[in-house]
Amino acid sequence: MKFPKRIYTAEDVEKAGELVKKGYKHRLEVKGSPNFKQKVKQALNLIKTAGYYNFLRTYIRSIVEIDGLTQLREADAAIWANKYAVENPVDAASLFIQKANHMKEYLEGKLYYGGAAETRSVQKRIEFLKLLKKKSRKREVKDECERLLKSWSESVFL
Repeated sequence: MKFPKRIYTAEDVEKAGELVKKGYKHRLEVKGSPNFKQKVKQALNLIKTAGYYNFLRTYIRSIVEIDGLTQLREADAAIWANKYAVENPVDAASLFIQKANHMKEYLEGKLYYGGAAETRSVQKRIEFLKLLKKKSRKREVKDECERLLKSWSESVFL
């Protein structure tokens, strides 16, 4: 069975969900300017450090540079991100994990948007930051994780 080109209909969602349950992983594609690709690569390396790369590849097919607002495009299993969203690699990595969690809930048929869903995705982002802080050997990464965790602890989402 082949992963649907677009995940739009209930049938597409069901098919994609079945493949994910069987262990399907996307070959992650990054599209954009050389600077954007380089920033995303830094974020992906942090995701690998934290041990979340397979989670990301399970739910996200591509990360695409756009001029507009950063968002998950569920029908494409894609994250559309602007250059500002990837400027800070630690924050970008945690954002990608948050969006992957949204996509996971979409494929599971859960309500993947709104208050409770947003809280769950932010919690996934925080879980990622805590693990990255623990696993990284780089002081600047640990410090940035700590700064972001402090910021999220003051958030209305928790």
